[in-house]
Amino acid sequence: MNPFCSSRRHFLRAHAFGLGGLALSSLLNRDGLLAAPVKPLLEPVQFDLKPKPTPYPPRAKAMISLLMIGGPSQMDLFDPKPQLTRYDGQPFPGEIQYDNAAEASSKVLGSPWQFAPQGQCGMELSELLPHLSSVADDLTLIRSMKTGVNNHGQSLYALNTGRITAGRPSLGSWLGYGLGCEAQNLPAYVALTSPHGMPLLIGENWTSGWLPGVYQGTVVRPTEPRILNLDPPAHLRGEAQANQLALLRELNREHQEQHPGELELQARIASYELAAHMQTAAREAFDLSSEPEHIRKLYGLDRDPTRDYGTRCLIARRLVERGVRFVQILNQGQSWDHHGAILTELPARCAETDQPSASLVKDLKQRGLLDSTVVHWGGEMGRLPVLQNDAGRAKCGRDHNTHGFSQWVAGGGFRAGYVHGETDEWGHRAIKDVVHHYDWHATLLRCFGLDHQHLTYKRNGTELTLTDQQDARVIQELLA
Repeated sequence: MNPFCSSRRHFLRAHAFGLGGLALSSLLNRDGLLAAPVKPLLEPVQFDLKPKPTPYPPRAKAMISLLMIGGPSQMDLFDPKPQLTRYDGQPFPGEIQYDNAAEASSKVLGSPWQFAPQGQCGMELSELLPHLSSVADDLTLIRSMKTGVNNHGQSLYALNTGRITAGRPSLGSWLGYGLGCEAQNLPAYVALTSPHGMPLLIGENWTSGWLPGVYQGTVVRPTEPRILNLDPPAHLRGEAQANQLALLRELNREHQEQHPGELELQARIASYELAAHMQTAAREAFDLSSEPEHIRKLYGLDRDPTRDYGTRCLIARRLVERGVRFVQILNQGQSWDHHGAILTELPARCAETDQPSASLVKDLKQRGLLDSTVVHWGGEMGRLPVLQNDAGRAKCGRDHNTHGFSQWVAGGGFRAGYVHGETDEWGHRAIKDVVHHYDWHATLLRCFGLDHQHLTYKRNGTELTLTDQQDARVIQELLA
């Protein structure tokens, strides 16, 4: 046989243009396996932040996420477990899934803090949260959260982007994509970081992932001035700057028409235009000098422990008041990660955040904004019922636990004065009315009038969602 007649190239040429190729196409089409023809776009796709309609009537218009990275201890703050007190110091009688085996211990660590019923609803909260106790009747407390991945980064990805892997859009970006923004002179999505340092994963907390860049979060400085270069040089102020901006808009429009479909270019042009609008709006939004003294004291701006976090909570309220869609307040690193010295470190974190967090709920409510604003408080994991670092009472802590932990939410269509779900008698695993991270996302989107299955973005021919092929469900019990 002539080797050239049976080569791969000969085979493909003979069959691609012959009856065999036609027959194969016919059979594939009959069985529904033939790829559909690609329909050309009749006009360029344009992504922007103009307000968009929703498939369901929205209860919420904005969200403030108080993200406590590191893993607040649920059995010391939100989920009282008398069994831990009874077994304090004794060997744990069951199986524990440790994250750090080198410092692990099987000794039960009972909570050293007392719990008491709060509000008319009788929600049991820790003595470390006296201010939050005053708004118990406005809260939905979820005691059965679960991601199931004990690593900080992966669990944070799950709660913030829907999957345990990097590179996906954050929750705030999805809301901007699905809803747009009511404020056209302020960012739709603002991240407020700590003056003590950046959070774990840094920019991946507010990334737009593979969504167009126009939906990425805008990070403002943790100290004054919050945004640099708001004032134009003296020789450009007034009419000179207006003429210059008009020329730039025309040049950008022409350039964009020459490069249709380039999403990064669209995002960059949109960001420059927003920057011009922010010269007046941002200065006013971040200026707290107009806030009355009683509001400043409400948030704790008059006290050192609460001044920073209270300032950022007050800024968040001012931003959503002005139409910003999503505000994210982040802590330094993973400062709630109490593997050791939990007896001093946990009270310190609560002293910084308890008053400002509760005051944000109170302030939004008295302004008539709580019904349309979701306030969320929680970390990416909780802690184990046994102690870690068994080197004396002052040094002990708790290891990671993502199989059952707590978070709270208020406003925006969520049920008030309600406790949802349970962990086992040790606070180790969620056993009743479990809320996976994707269930949380599906429920949250419904508050904004969105359907988690139909809020999609096409990438490489695949329709992608926030919950993304997960068996997610809207938990109706959480909704008012």
